[in-house]
Amino acid sequence: MGVGWSCRPQAWLVVQGSGRMETVGRDGREEDRKCVDCGVLTKKDWGGLTPRRVEYLPRPVELVIIQHTASPTCSTDSGCAELVRNIQNYFLDILDYSDIGPSFLIGGNGKVYEGAGWIHKGAHTIGYNGKSIGISFIGNFNNDDPTPQALAAAKALIKCGVTKGHLTRDYKLVGHRQLIAIEGPGRKLYQEIRTWPDWTDNLNGIKN
Repeated sequence: MGVGWSCRPQAWLVVQGSGRMETVGRDGREEDRKCVDCGVLTKKDWGGLTPRRVEYLPRPVELVIIQHTASPTCSTDSGCAELVRNIQNYFLDILDYSDIGPSFLIGGNGKVYEGAGWIHKGAHTIGYNGKSIGISFIGNFNNDDPTPQALAAAKALIKCGVTKGHLTRDYKLVGHRQLIAIEGPGRKLYQEIRTWPDWTDNLNGIKN
């Protein structure tokens, strides 16, 4: 009997050219594209590069981490797409990562951009990447206010993630700064998410 495939893929171990073992998916990229939903702009949409390799998240995920890119903000479709491409280039070329770090990025234009996505392990929060979704707002929110469109997009993305089974119904939401020593998601955005009903300041069972 053949092995089926869905947005809950089984993991397979394969030997890369380096001899290292990596967790990847059966037939990988084409099937993964079918698992991008919730109105998210795919890598193909924003001109991104395919990842060098992927590792799958166990799902549904119980933790959502809100971050910021600490970069310039964007308000237009072309400007936001360019920033996302630049961020991916930084992760690939400077940090030598396999892909862009956040699971999703949100522009001031209210658009959501695919990063690692729902099913792949991201590289956004050391110690928590294997058990969380990282949503990064584009901008520096120590200085800037998040736009109403961006905030609405984040809430809609999370709600859709629950509906689609990517997130547990009792998921917890925290700011980046609650888990590691960092300013993210910026003071103004952090102040905002603290008013969301799913935000928690109780890190028991969350923080490593």
